Amino acid sequence: MGARRWTSTLQSRVYAARSRIHGFGCFARIGFESGDFIGSYAGPTVEEDGRYVLWVYDAEADRVTARLGTNLLRWVNHSDEPNAEFDGFDLYAKAAIAAGDEITCDYGAAL
Repeated sequence: MGARRWTSTLQSRVYAARSRIHGFGCFARIGFESGDFIGSYAGPTVEEDGRYVLWVYDAEADRVTARLGTNLLRWVNHSDEPNAEFDGFDLYAKAAIAAGDEITCDYGAAL
């Protein structure tokens, strides 16, 4: 699937808006059930930490890798009671998420 088509698919599922948690957040445009795929954290591979960098453990390569977020998922904020979680760079609903709800994950659980 081309990058442009993937972006439009993600935009049909989520959007960025002001957050009560911090600055901007990522919000559900549609409802998600627990276990539903939300989207993939897209961006170039990087080797240094910084803003919007997501680090994950790649079991197949037995190493940690990182991407600089360039799509709407870069706005996902932290919560101690998240409604979504990353499996690698793919984000899944951990609980039911209603349209209009902010999508959150536990930053400490990203690796």
